[in-house]
Amino acid sequence: MAMAGGGHVVISGGGPTGVVAALACAQRGFRVTLLESAREIDDNPRAATTHPSTLEYIDRLGFADEFIAKGLVCRYFQFWDRDTQTRVAQFDHEILRDETKFTFAVQTEQHKLVQMLLPKIAAFPGCTAELGAEVVGAVQDAGKVTVTVRRGGELSDIDCDWLVAADGGRSTIRKLLDIPFEGFTFPERFTVLTTVHDFERSLGCCYRNYLAGSEEWAMIFKVAGDDMKGRWRAVMPTRESESDEQALADDSVIGRMLGLDRSCTLDDVVHRKIYNVHQRIAAKFRVGRIYLAGDASHLNNPIGGLGLNCGIHDAMELVDTLEAARAGAGEDRLDRYERRRRTLNAEFIQEQTINNKKRLEEKDPAARQRRLDELRATEADPAKQKAFLMRSSLIASVRRAATID
Repeated sequence: MAMAGGGHVVISGGGPTGVVAALACAQRGFRVTLLESAREIDDNPRAATTHPSTLEYIDRLGFADEFIAKGLVCRYFQFWDRDTQTRVAQFDHEILRDETKFTFAVQTEQHKLVQMLLPKIAAFPGCTAELGAEVVGAVQDAGKVTVTVRRGGELSDIDCDWLVAADGGRSTIRKLLDIPFEGFTFPERFTVLTTVHDFERSLGCCYRNYLAGSEEWAMIFKVAGDDMKGRWRAVMPTRESESDEQALADDSVIGRMLGLDRSCTLDDVVHRKIYNVHQRIAAKFRVGRIYLAGDASHLNNPIGGLGLNCGIHDAMELVDTLEAARAGAGEDRLDRYERRRRTLNAEFIQEQTINNKKRLEEKDPAARQRRLDELRATEADPAKQKAFLMRSSLIASVRRAATID
C-alpha cells in the first residue's frame, strides 16, 4: 500500500484540524493538496481556547511564538456561582510547571490559526492550499484514492495516496463512507454574544470564566480580536420559549447581558450568533486510505474548550500514521490511529465535556452545592488541582494515548 518516499495527501477542510494536518504533512515531505469549500476564511466567533498540550504540538510545528502573539495568555480560569455572584474556585496552570513549559492556555481565535498556516503550507514545494474547492466524491482501491472536486460549476478528479476528511460535523466524506455518527444533539442551542464590555474591570474576573447557575449557566471569556484591542464572548443556553430570531433580538440580547453585569449596554455588543450543540462520535475513524479527523469524527459541546484541541491532536497522531503508511506499515499499525483517537475521545472529551455542562447547569440544590463544594476542595488541595488541570489541559489524554498500541 505504501510508497517509498513522497506520497500525496489530499485534505478536505481548511479549518484548524485540516491546516495543522496539512502543515505537519508538508514538513515531513508529503505532497499536500488542501481543499476548502468556502471561498473565504470564516471569521465568525468560533473556538479560541488552546490548552498547554496543544501548544506543545504547535511549538513542535514551529509557530508557537507567532500563535501566542496573536492571542491572549490565560494563566488562570475561574468558576463562579452565578446565583450569589461569588467566585467558587480559581485554577492556576502554573501548578503544571513540572509537566510542561506552557503553564497557561492561549485564547487565539481559530480563524487566525487558519490565516497563519495557509501561506506556510503553500510555501512547501508541491503543496497547495485552495479555497472555493469542495470535495464532493471519493472512491478508493488498493493503490489510491480518487477525489472528485467541485470548483464553481466544474468537476475534476485528483488521485492521491491518502485522503483526510477534516470537513466538519456535516462531513461529506463521512457520509459517502456511510459511517454512523453516533450520539445526540442537545435540545437547547447556545447563544454567543461578543461584546467590547470589559468584564474583568467590572466583575473582577479573569479571561476564562464558568458561571454555574440554578436558573441559567453562562461562560464569559476574552479574546484579542482582529484589532488586538480585546473582545469578550458570553455563551449561554437559548431559552425554550424563544425562537432563534427572538433570542438574537435587541430586547433579549440586552436582557441576557444585564443578567451578567448591570453595567453592560447594547451598544457594546458587536456580534450575535446561535449554534446547535452536539455530542457525537463516528463509528469508524479509518476506512482503507481515508481517515476522519476533527469535527468530521467527533463533536462535543464547547464547555471547557476541548473540541479544537482534540482536532489538532487528531492531526498530529494522523501524520504519524501517514508516515507509517508511507513506510509500508501493516493494517494493525494503521488502525492504531482509530484505536487511540476514538478511545481518547470517548474516555476524555465526550465524558469531560458532558460533565462540564452538568456542573454548570445543575438545578437540584443539594447536588448543585455538592458540585460547588467539590470545586472548592479541588482548588484547596494542590494534588487534586494538578490532577484536575492535567485532565482539563488534555496533558493526561496525550499521555494516555501513548499507552494505546
